[in-house]
Amino acid sequence: MKIVVGLGNFGDKYAYTFHNMGFLAAECLAERLGFRFSKRVCEAQIAKGYIEGEPVIVAKPLTYMNLSGRAVLQLLKRHKASLADLLILFDDIDIAKGDIRVRPKGSAGTHNGMRNVIELVGSGDFARVRIGIGPKPEFVPIADYVLSEVPRSERQTLFDAIGRAADEAEKWLQGQA
Repeated sequence: MKIVVGLGNFGDKYAYTFHNMGFLAAECLAERLGFRFSKRVCEAQIAKGYIEGEPVIVAKPLTYMNLSGRAVLQLLKRHKASLADLLILFDDIDIAKGDIRVRPKGSAGTHNGMRNVIELVGSGDFARVRIGIGPKPEFVPIADYVLSEVPRSERQTLFDAIGRAADEAEKWLQGQA
């Protein structure tokens, strides 16, 4: 069992905000794999399928971002998966817009959603793909920035990064990362 979770905020209001890069990457990955988001379990919307006979879940928590750990923990428990079976996709304000970073484990940095995931699963020993959305404009509070809609002029840069994040998730699912 492999579980890929894209962090974001559910609902049309947040669809194209900086904080939803994880959701968008999860949607991109699911589409490539031919999976469809259709079920709601463990406080998440999930898409299920198989890769080379192994079950795979791609999930988008239905909690708000800062409570994402609830859905992640429930998914791990329900499917008896370990942290080695988990990959998280999320935005990172500390990385330049359009860049991605792949890590086998780490801290939450300044990301409250990741902080909640690490707190509830009890460790940062799981893979992650960070999608750069930074830096924020000076004099704009972080919460206002991450919840603002991505300007049309920056969307292609971020959509390209989302595609690269999905590439990395595919490699991880195939054991190449």
